[in-house]
Amino acid sequence: MSLQTPLRGLRCFCVAAECLSFKETAKQLYLTPSAVSHQIKQLEDNLNLSLFERKTRAIELTETGKQFYLEIKPLLEQLSQTINQFSQVERVLEVSISMPEFFASELFVPRLRGWSEQYPNINIKLETVKSRREGPKYTDVSVILSGKKPVEGTVYDLFPISYLPACNPALFQRLHGKGYRILEKTPLILHQARPTAWHQWAERVGFHQFQPKQIMQLDSMFSVARAAQQGLGVALIPMPISHAWFSSGSLVKLFEQELVSRDRYYLVQHDSDSERPEIKLLIDWILQSFNSTDFALPPVT
Repeated sequence: MSLQTPLRGLRCFCVAAECLSFKETAKQLYLTPSAVSHQIKQLEDNLNLSLFERKTRAIELTETGKQFYLEIKPLLEQLSQTINQFSQVERVLEVSISMPEFFASELFVPRLRGWSEQYPNINIKLETVKSRREGPKYTDVSVILSGKKPVEGTVYDLFPISYLPACNPALFQRLHGKGYRILEKTPLILHQARPTAWHQWAERVGFHQFQPKQIMQLDSMFSVARAAQQGLGVALIPMPISHAWFSSGSLVKLFEQELVSRDRYYLVQHDSDSERPEIKLLIDWILQSFNSTDFALPPVT
């Protein structure tokens, strides 16, 4: 190998060899795809070897590329460990995490002060997802809302959610005590990911032949809660994640009965990142913050 071969080219090569995508390599290394392609091409020119077979929509390692990866990967890992051991400056680490925006605003961000105090040298990079239909974001770990357990990566169960009919105090004074039929004369609000949730709730409480006057479907749970707070109607609000809206008095539960769903929040760790200690620290912190005992909340009143 030429002494002029840059280490960044070797790093690009190893990441590309693992994910077989220059685009994904660029995301992981915070580069542009063209920069990654240039680094790989420069490495191949230095070695006078062809490491990848480039196809129309994919790349594959050549036999030489496979052998080179097996040889160079442990050397780079050892070099990284050696540099870390001899570094005299405390490193600032970073962990990236993605999650639904409502989970971020209601639970995760309010608790970040505890993380900052405990781990001041580990930065958090937070990506929010507005709806389940958004494409996945590449992050070290993810919080996912799903009706079934994810099948990829290492998955941790956080907690289930149910849905509670709620409105603002002024609308509550007008509707309280008038029975389920009042819902057929009042605008109803829900998240568009659960378009039949109000009918499911009606079946759950034995309100048959339910014929709502108007149902508004909004594309984010924050919009659903905000619409109810503004008095636009009665919304199905997820619990226990929305507890702050009730404890502050912004929302009041209209009926006691909740719609129990299969939806749960899961924490997913990418297997390829399992050796980074900062990721393990974040996972342990989240599990401690949101497990079934520590996350117990007082009843909604």
